[in-house]
Amino acid sequence: MSTLTDPTTATSTGTSTSTSTATSMTTDTPDGPFTVVVAADGAVLASGWTDDVASLVALTHPDVRPAEVVATGADDPVVAPAVAAVHAYYAGDVHAIDAVPVRQSSGPYRSHAWDVLRTVEAGDPVTYTRYAELSGRPAAVRAAAGACAMNAAALFVPCHRVLRTDGGLGGFRYGVEVKRRLLDHEARHAG
Repeated sequence: MSTLTDPTTATSTGTSTSTSTATSMTTDTPDGPFTVVVAADGAVLASGWTDDVASLVALTHPDVRPAEVVATGADDPVVAPAVAAVHAYYAGDVHAIDAVPVRQSSGPYRSHAWDVLRTVEAGDPVTYTRYAELSGRPAAVRAAAGACAMNAAALFVPCHRVLRTDGGLGGFRYGVEVKRRLLDHEARHAG
């Protein structure tokens, strides 16, 4: 097992904002390596198509950023539910990710917008405009896009289900090819 200690958890006063230890695990998917960083209570703090744990931890807000991350195997009871959900998702159960708890922190709008993202149905993507409407601020299209861009828990908070107003894919931290494959996978299996 390897351990990652994150020195960026200090606030301006020099005190740590988090003393927790999280667990990480990387698994293979058709879209490449997928890593989850999970708190001791099983909530996903960060996830994405990378094997670079440090880059995922850096995406988390200091309020939830773990002080230490320990890599483990899929049989670890802390990461097992999240990893099982990823495997089930790729096996065709696109709703398997819905029940996995997620913990992210930000301001009130972005936190609410992430909760709203979890209600966007697989196989039924929305535009950034519609996402802003669902989030309760129809004029805040850029803020809605910002919530997608700052999402640390990819897949579990499905920002890939948001498209440009013209129907184009828009951006995606892990590449538009991955986004396209995820949307195609969900369109095949959402019924």
